[in-house]
Amino acid sequence: MKQPVLIVAHGQPSDPQPLAAEVAGLAARVALLLPGRHVGSATLAEPQALSAAVAAAGSAGLVYPLFMAGGWFTRVHLPRKLAEAGGAAWQVLEPMGCDPAIHQLALSVARESGAEEVLLAAHGSGRSTAPAEIARHVAGVISMRLGLHSEAVFIDQPPRLSEATGLGPNAVCLPFFATGGGHVTEDIPAQLEKAWFRGRILPPLGQDDRVPALIAKAVIARQPICSATCRWARDEG
Repeated sequence: MKQPVLIVAHGQPSDPQPLAAEVAGLAARVALLLPGRHVGSATLAEPQALSAAVAAAGSAGLVYPLFMAGGWFTRVHLPRKLAEAGGAAWQVLEPMGCDPAIHQLALSVARESGAEEVLLAAHGSGRSTAPAEIARHVAGVISMRLGLHSEAVFIDQPPRLSEATGLGPNAVCLPFFATGGGHVTEDIPAQLEKAWFRGRILPPLGQDDRVPALIAKAVIARQPICSATCRWARDEG
């Protein structure tokens, strides 16, 4: 029998249900590409959701972290929460943001947008360099491959989105986020308004229609977390 899969996201503690529904919808789409497997979902923001998802799936399986960077949340906090939920035997795979295929997807989205300038909007962190390193790497790939101005800007660290001034009307902002939520719907537009941004804001990368297939491929590959392939899997202090 094929191992069950759980797609786990951080979620939004202030309003957990909308993002929980989004992740559940994503899991349903991934399940269509992984016949014979149970594919469930949970967010850490939902009380008891992880315990319920583990109980429904079985004693062991694979966890796909819907996070855009490696670090404390995926290396320490998530395994701890899994153990508390009865899932100590589950294997945690590399998070979404560490997958080179996701980086290439960002490149494709930027190319398809027809933009002359690209802002890659990421969360950032005041405790770890890993989230910023991934975002800067992806922005660099876009810049190098498309021959246009591309930079990473952040909500939670400099350089902030509100400082991204001087871009023209043919610029786009690509949110380097796995899901929607307040950061995407509120924080990014508010900060870009302060920067007098005149371009378009694209949907978050994790909502692209190609993401379910990339998650399915990652599950089949079963690349465990903290492998040498992800140079961004760093501790956050």
